[in-house]
Amino acid sequence: MTLSRREVLKILGSVTAVGTLGLPKVSGAVPLPDRIKTGKETTTICPYCGVGCGIIVTVNADKVVNTEGDPDHPINQGALCSKGAALSRIFENPYRMTRVLYRAPGSVQFVPKPWNWSLREIAKRVKATRDASFQEKDGDKVVNRTTGIACFGGAALDNEEAYVLGKAMRALGLINIEHQARI
Repeated sequence: MTLSRREVLKILGSVTAVGTLGLPKVSGAVPLPDRIKTGKETTTICPYCGVGCGIIVTVNADKVVNTEGDPDHPINQGALCSKGAALSRIFENPYRMTRVLYRAPGSVQFVPKPWNWSLREIAKRVKATRDASFQEKDGDKVVNRTTGIACFGGAALDNEEAYVLGKAMRALGLINIEHQARI
C-alpha cells in the first residue's frame, strides 16, 4: 500500500484532532456504590515496581473498598497496570499474613508473636550486631562504622522515605547502604 504525502498528512491531522479534542463523553454514568461514596479517600503509591504510580484508596469502616489510579499523579495520570489495578485484592486475600510468625533457631514450628515483642527483638539484635562489629578507628583515622549490617531500600520508598532511611542507617554507622533504583 502506497500513501501519498497528502494522504499521510490527512491521517496525521485526523489523529491529532481526535487526540486534542478527545472522544465524546458517554452519558448516563453508573452511580458509585454507597460503600465508596461514604468511604474516606487517601492517596498512596503502588508497592509493586519502582515506577511509583499514584493510587487513590477508599476505606470504609476500616476496610479497603476501592482502589483506582490517581488522575492528578504526575507519573501515571490515573492509569494502572494489571497488578496496580488489582491492589485491593491484597487486603481481601484470606491468605494474607496479619501477624508476626517467629521460628526459633533449630525449630521447624512457627509461633505467633505480638508486634511489640518482634520490634523489641529486632532492635535488640541490631544493637548486638552493631556493637559486635563496630569499628571506631582504622589506623589513625576515626571511621565510626559497622560492617556487620547492610541496608537495602525498596522500590516502594519515595524520595523522602529513602532520605530518612539513609540518614538513620548512617547514624547507626552503616557503610553498606544501597537502593533498588540504583541496581
